[in-house]
Amino acid sequence: MNTLKHLAIIMDGNGRWAKQKGKMRSQGHKQGIHTVRNITTWCAKNHISYLSLYAFSTENWNRPKNEIDFLMKLLKQYLQKERKTYLDNDIKFLAIGNIEAFSNPLKQMIQNLQEDTAKNSALTQILALNYGAKDEIARACKKIIQNDNHDKNINMNELIAANLDTKGIPDVDLLIRTGGEMRLSNFLLWQISYAELFFTPTLWPDFTPDELSNIIKDFKTRSRTFGSL
Repeated sequence: MNTLKHLAIIMDGNGRWAKQKGKMRSQGHKQGIHTVRNITTWCAKNHISYLSLYAFSTENWNRPKNEIDFLMKLLKQYLQKERKTYLDNDIKFLAIGNIEAFSNPLKQMIQNLQEDTAKNSALTQILALNYGAKDEIARACKKIIQNDNHDKNINMNELIAANLDTKGIPDVDLLIRTGGEMRLSNFLLWQISYAELFFTPTLWPDFTPDELSNIIKDFKTRSRTFGSL
């Protein structure tokens, strides 16, 4: 049976969940936070080493300003309130993406939580913030150029991987997208090259550990050849 070390999730459907219930979009995002906590703690207790969550993309800046402002406020609240969850469940927090676009207080909160949880080992939760895979790969290539490495014998795949935000983290084994859409939306394109994909119509606020468990059971029975026979 397949081993699941790195699970990635595109958390989609907060806004539609709120609309279906006649609520503001902000209420959908708030409910989505509860799902993040439930899924993250379940993964920590079920021996999954890495959980990558797509929280805010480079394209999300195109949303209305009032929604962006709310999401930034919600992220601050999340980093403050969930610190206890990380510590109580031995979860390491890691942010990927270009966080330089965030305010200095928010950047400091991200840095503080990473430092406070650095020694935790049950699970590494990777939160993608101002993240886009094309941007990540472009930044990696820029680093390589700046380092001026002209070793002709170097493995380029390994060199690029070593300069990605996910340096030292294994590639994704299973990618799940909630909300019914069947696209990757510029998420971890390098790291999912051989990942198993699963799309569920369940909106993110309604996504449960039970559904995740059933998806993982399906994943474990799939044939993963990685291009071979």
